[in-house]
Amino acid sequence: MTENVSLGMPQLPAPAYPAEVRARLAEDARAIVGRYPDSRSALLPMLHLVQAEEGHVTRTGMAFCAETLGLTTAEVTAVATFYTMYRRKPSGDYQVGVCTNTLCAVMGGDAIFEELKEHLAVGNNETTEDGKITLEHIECNAACDFAPVVMVNWEFFDNQTPESAKAMVDDLRAGRTVEPTRGAPLCTFKETARILAGFPDERPGAVEATGGAGPASLVGLRLAKGEQPNHRIVHPRGETSGQEGE
Repeated sequence: MTENVSLGMPQLPAPAYPAEVRARLAEDARAIVGRYPDSRSALLPMLHLVQAEEGHVTRTGMAFCAETLGLTTAEVTAVATFYTMYRRKPSGDYQVGVCTNTLCAVMGGDAIFEELKEHLAVGNNETTEDGKITLEHIECNAACDFAPVVMVNWEFFDNQTPESAKAMVDDLRAGRTVEPTRGAPLCTFKETARILAGFPDERPGAVEATGGAGPASLVGLRLAKGEQPNHRIVHPRGETSGQEGE
């Protein structure tokens, strides 16, 4: 017996941007496309541009990208759904990502993620009722020497604990200033998306702010330069580096 399957009505075309929004985005798009010899190469920053408009990549935004770059909407959709940095539904002002990859997980990342879910009353990729926080677990952020790591709008919060992470999201929801461990001052997800589209961060001091790698990340570089690290080396199986009789 064949099962009846309802395919539903065909989806209507995406609504257009209001004229003033489209004009502004078109001007920004010209600046983005002008950086590339082939216009289709501008798709990634273009998706950040439309994400900066509404906080996520909408069907309207994808249609705009397709028309601007001479692509099909299927081609744009394939890219927008491949990369997790593009949100496909409305999300919060602050994307709070907890690294749950191996090292961060065993160092406390799993515990942080579970306690934040309970504290915020949301699940993975869900947003708090006030629209402030979207919580997600994320893959490795190449900051293992700071494990466990939490990222907010792609800025680092290193060496976190469940208590510090909960205090941080409480401050964000209350509108209090929150400083990343390193890197530029926090801004909203929409503002972050515009920066990722390639437009300058014009906040005073934001460009000068930076965050270097941790000591463990730089040991290999120091050795390559002929420097001797000052950190204690732990040998496997209890071996020591000293001479016999010492």
